[in-house]
Amino acid sequence: MSRVSGSISESPAEAAPPTLAVRVRYFAGARAAAGTTEETLHLAAPAAGSATVGDVLTAAVSARGDQLARVIAASSFLLDGTAVRDRGTAVADGQELDVLPPFAGG
Repeated sequence: MSRVSGSISESPAEAAPPTLAVRVRYFAGARAAAGTTEETLHLAAPAAGSATVGDVLTAAVSARGDQLARVIAASSFLLDGTAVRDRGTAVADGQELDVLPPFAGG
């Protein structure tokens, strides 16, 4: 507490903004581009609405670079094992996002 002009004023503790953690796993060419098999990304929770798959991918590219961006552009994704086509899909704390580049083979 601090005394200001004869009155008592309480300063609110500055709390860290809320964050969410998303585990991202990279496969095949995505693994090569990212330079790792997986990582946990910590994103600031949006003030309104939810973080999205697109937000997670943007954070991954920010952390790993343009080579990963090129792979992501051609990739598909699984969120907790379910195919995701819309990058606007909401992501919650603790979820897992798999980055699956196109695979060759028969």
